[in-house]
Amino acid sequence: MSKKIDVSLSKIKKWEPLVAGDIVDIIAPSSGGDRKSLLKAIKFVRGLGLRPRYQKGIFGPDLLCASNDQNRFKQLKTAVQSKDSKVVWCLRGGYGSARLLPMLDKLKTPKNPKLLIGYSDITHLHMYFNYKWKWPSLHASMLEEMGSGQTTKQEIKDFKKILFGKTDKVIYKKLKPLNKQARANKMIRSQLTGGNLTILMASFGTPYQVHADGQILMLEDIGERGYRVDRMLVQLKQAGYFNKIRALIFGDFVGGEEKDSVALWKEVQKRFAGSVNFPVLKNIPSGHSTKQRPLPLMTRTNLYLGAKAKIEVSTGIK
Repeated sequence: MSKKIDVSLSKIKKWEPLVAGDIVDIIAPSSGGDRKSLLKAIKFVRGLGLRPRYQKGIFGPDLLCASNDQNRFKQLKTAVQSKDSKVVWCLRGGYGSARLLPMLDKLKTPKNPKLLIGYSDITHLHMYFNYKWKWPSLHASMLEEMGSGQTTKQEIKDFKKILFGKTDKVIYKKLKPLNKQARANKMIRSQLTGGNLTILMASFGTPYQVHADGQILMLEDIGERGYRVDRMLVQLKQAGYFNKIRALIFGDFVGGEEKDSVALWKEVQKRFAGSVNFPVLKNIPSGHSTKQRPLPLMTRTNLYLGAKAKIEVSTGIK
């Protein structure tokens, strides 16, 4: 996927909203969890009026991940190919989904688009589904977080509206412009792409590196100190990754404080914004914060710049 791929809106497929009693496929493509967290996740899904489904042996022995690569890929393959479900919800992130990408290459694109839900390490799968299969997806909380009560009532409310097709777009206000280009009163119509900054960087030099040309890029991360955030942004800039994007929005950056508890990545973002000629904003509620809100990827997006900056993102439903 390192070549530029046509992901214009006319090419992106739509997903079918859920109705009560629908099946939700639960997968663990990255780091491991425990039985207690899984049971809480199952209870949460049932509380939505849906039927949770997962494969036996979802957890197993492995050096780093929830189970070995073959087992985790089997879960993923079964979920995306099943004809009786509409959603693939990741239990947690961590590490491991990149190891499954070469196996995905061997599959034919499934006929029925599924809504992939997750974030962080799941950015690898978002990029694959968005660019390779042209499926929209949902950058949002892991099922483990939902089940353990780590999400807000507002986020759950947003989820229900999106999953059951009660809304065709989400609107997030109070974005903060970081440079003069973002303070101009104009509107950008495009698509939203991106996710975790570290994961995006991990794709560089691989067949799964994607280009954000003509799109609005969202970046978030956790536990990265200022110099590391700066290093990644500099590398992206020097590699020409930002040359043709329409705008960049920083989501939540959590942790990464220095010894004196100062988070230098805040100043890094400001300096970066002043060094580029495209709009840069922050405060989109997406990432590792406790106030994360669901954010559709690769759907019709309107970004309104200026003093009252906001973003409207289509949910991508049929």
